[in-house]
Amino acid sequence: MSRHEQCPHQDARIVIDPAFKANAPARYAKLRELGPIHPAEFHLGLKGWVVVGYDLAREALTHPALLKDATPAAEALSAAGYVLNKPSVGLGAQMMEADPPEHTRLRRLASAAFTPRRTAELAPRIEQIAHDLIDALPTTGETDLVEAFNAPLPATVIADLLGIPDEHRLDFRRWSSQALRVASPEHRAALTGLHGLLAGLLADKRRHPADDLLSALVAVRDEEDGRLSEEELVGTALMLVVAGHESTVNLLGNAVLGLLQHPDQLRQLRERPELMPGAVEEFLRYDPSVERSTSRYAAEDLELAGVPIPRGSMVVVALGAAGRDAPQAEDADPAVLDVTRPAARHLAFGHGIHYCLGAPLARLEATIALRVLLARIPELELDVPVDELEWIGSGIIRGVLALPVRYRVG
Repeated sequence: MSRHEQCPHQDARIVIDPAFKANAPARYAKLRELGPIHPAEFHLGLKGWVVVGYDLAREALTHPALLKDATPAAEALSAAGYVLNKPSVGLGAQMMEADPPEHTRLRRLASAAFTPRRTAELAPRIEQIAHDLIDALPTTGETDLVEAFNAPLPATVIADLLGIPDEHRLDFRRWSSQALRVASPEHRAALTGLHGLLAGLLADKRRHPADDLLSALVAVRDEEDGRLSEEELVGTALMLVVAGHESTVNLLGNAVLGLLQHPDQLRQLRERPELMPGAVEEFLRYDPSVERSTSRYAAEDLELAGVPIPRGSMVVVALGAAGRDAPQAEDADPAVLDVTRPAARHLAFGHGIHYCLGAPLARLEATIALRVLLARIPELELDVPVDELEWIGSGIIRGVLALPVRYRVG
């Protein structure tokens, strides 16, 4: 079957439920054998299409008729309980849910505040946080690595970056971890809590600016041409929080779990820590934390790989599945985790105009955090069988809720 041949089983709709997500790589591998695109059912019974092939994924992520504007799908979304054009609800008015020219304006203004210099300057602080978290552990024992290391590190980094005061950080971390888990009962309350917290902090930053990202966003809002509205300002801050926290928590978790399941790869990274930047690209390819893209909607009738996609249809891209299908170096097996893989190709940060603005920060955090973790903890192994791990059951994020390990600090 060619990479763009039509799926022969269009009536066999797959259901993206907790059981599917827990074993997503194997499920997507079987789907890729049948074709690059499949009908699917998502949270709250929403129906659409999921793209699993690399070539078609790149096409879908840049297709001019697959837009973030959900108006053509309004009836189906309303039936599932979603309300359109309510910017104070959910992630608000921000660039992940916008099309040009609004997207172009929002991204340009956000980029003006979230600069490469600001990201690069975080490196010493990220390293300090990683060491502090390991210093807080008993010398030997058992722990949940998500709670002890993977979650607090990016939460502290993004809180530092944004300028979140200490008294708000416990709520900030809790809400950030719940905001993308769309089937959890805490999901809506978490988004509402974050929205209110950030709105209040942005008002404070306007009165008392500091050297942090929220203050920089306020400056962009108040000074630049094509300025952000107040709702866009809050939505942009909320997007940076959610995208910059939960995705990195689970990037670290999936990377560590992959290494624990492949001791030869773990040994190579311990012996050759200079491999870590390339290894992070391999982790992003092999089991990315953002399992699939946010939704796009067909603005008109179209075809993908010969499959008719009616106007108003929801289309998502399985980013992890596409990474397992991406062309790699000659004789390289894409099904294998290989930390020495040269220039691993993937779509973990998307493709096209919606390519992740925070990709440099995610790479920096993962490279430093994993290097410190492996250097400081020479003995690390799972404390439960892999099949007993509980995975996040809904939403676009892939990762384990807890990662019980036995360890020894060196």
